[in-house]
Amino acid sequence: MPLLRGLARRFGAERPFEGLTVSACLHVTAETAMLARLLRAGGAAVSLAASNPLSTQDDIAAALAVRHGVSVFARAGEDRRTYYEHIALALRCAAHGGHGPDLVIDDGGDLVNTLHTELAELLPGVRGGCESTTTGVLRLRRMAAEGALAFPVIAANDTAAKRLVDNTRGTGQSVIDGLLRASGILLAGKTVVVTGFGACGVGIAECARGLGAGVIVTEVDPVRALDAVLRGFRVLPLAEAAPLGEVFITATGTAEVIGAAHMAVMRDGAILANAGHFDAEIDVRALAGLAVAVHPDVRPHVDAYELGDGRRLLLLAEGRVVNLVAAEGHPPEVMDLAFGIEALALAWLAGNAGKLSPDVHPVPADLDAEAARLVLAGTGTSIDTLTPAQQSYLASWHLGS
Repeated sequence: MPLLRGLARRFGAERPFEGLTVSACLHVTAETAMLARLLRAGGAAVSLAASNPLSTQDDIAAALAVRHGVSVFARAGEDRRTYYEHIALALRCAAHGGHGPDLVIDDGGDLVNTLHTELAELLPGVRGGCESTTTGVLRLRRMAAEGALAFPVIAANDTAAKRLVDNTRGTGQSVIDGLLRASGILLAGKTVVVTGFGACGVGIAECARGLGAGVIVTEVDPVRALDAVLRGFRVLPLAEAAPLGEVFITATGTAEVIGAAHMAVMRDGAILANAGHFDAEIDVRALAGLAVAVHPDVRPHVDAYELGDGRRLLLLAEGRVVNLVAAEGHPPEVMDLAFGIEALALAWLAGNAGKLSPDVHPVPADLDAEAARLVLAGTGTSIDTLTPAQQSYLASWHLGS
């Protein structure tokens, strides 16, 4: 992760987080550890909770706590109650002297939600935060629209570079990786149904097609559906796609996308996988209600639900985000850029939070471009620059003579 290593050296000299405390709710992986170490190099006291109970790598959590001075509240497989207890502990931990964090980093919105609903007494000390996911940004925008958001948050997810590299390329590859590791199937020749054709759905659909699958896309947005059609994908309502698909991958950010009515008409052996942040897109309760027997762990991270007519539907990763449960998530190169953008945005926020309203704000465009330039430089890639004459031309509305 050369971008984060370079920023750690830079932040070690500049110390943008000197005297500040940062509470983060992120997937506890080796890539996240690099971000935590960068924040520490910049002068921050850091506490970390997991943003998904099944994605925590316990050896990484231990190394951060023992070797790098990070207060970690996470363990693999923790139950829902412990998950939220750990988020609260990360917000109130002793590293903050009991007064709560100055800055927060969230992945999905659970930390910010907990802060506003359960630990509101800590809100006055929070200068601002960053959000890493599409799901989290949507939740924050709803909070802001209702006047409930108490501090400015940078939508780190919404930059052009992150959507290109993280959402589309990273999600596409890592979700298919998780699907193949868990199921062991040959994807070529299979019919894959991708629900949702946002930046993540595009990547999943393209990767599945690249491995020889026939891909059907389902959407509610007519513009995204048109995009899918123009890319050569078949677009159908999910009710029509349900009997056709052999693999179903949800990537919508909303709840109960695949429900009982869809499951009732699926083929025997159909595989259900979720790429969304929360385990709400596949209605697992409805699936359990249809089943007469459940056979857990027929393969690692695969549960078989046997229905009354003898069909079996295979649920991957308990309906949780499949790329982080059944695989290691995005490749380090992807998270290098994503976390690099987030680190630059958080450093900028540390010095500018007082100028911002309690709302969801974009990453300054120059920071997105800076991260992309640094990544390109690390690959040995050079690009052109505009000449003064070209800059003048683009800045003027007058026609040339």
